[in-house]
Amino acid sequence: MILRAAKTALVFGVALYSTLVVFNNLSDSDSNYQFIRHVLMMDSTFPGNRAMWRALHNPAWHAAFYWTIVLSEAAIAALCWYGGFHLAKSVNKDARQFRAAKQLAVAGLTLGLLLWLIAFLTVGGEWFLMWQSVTWNGQETAFHMFAVFGIVLLLLLQPEPEVHTGAR
Repeated sequence: MILRAAKTALVFGVALYSTLVVFNNLSDSDSNYQFIRHVLMMDSTFPGNRAMWRALHNPAWHAAFYWTIVLSEAAIAALCWYGGFHLAKSVNKDARQFRAAKQLAVAGLTLGLLLWLIAFLTVGGEWFLMWQSVTWNGQETAFHMFAVFGIVLLLLLQPEPEVHTGAR
């Protein structure tokens, strides 16, 4: 039962984190938008690098990337909140029911992994060479978040032992 409570609490922790990320992106959108804009423009990568042809200078691209990320983060938060509530309602139920309650949380955590891996580590980090920037480099944070989401997902996916609620 304590393992189920731990799984549930960690899913709620990711939901809270994701909610705060969305809140920060909406309440201080210009700071966060500027991060995306500078990464896409590659304006702080190594001078003279031969990949500058990849840079995107059109503000429409900046807005599209920014809002795709924010909406993805909102979806992650919603899936993890709903997933956490489903888990909490199933903590004392049999293993099959608790396993079935994991689906939304698994979806939210997987979407989070995909966001941090694809948007930040792959597209931002490697395609737009974010790793070259001293100022606009979010790879360390992206890796931390990828690891957090991955660890929570791995724990959540551990098999469920049966919970014995009564005498035999």
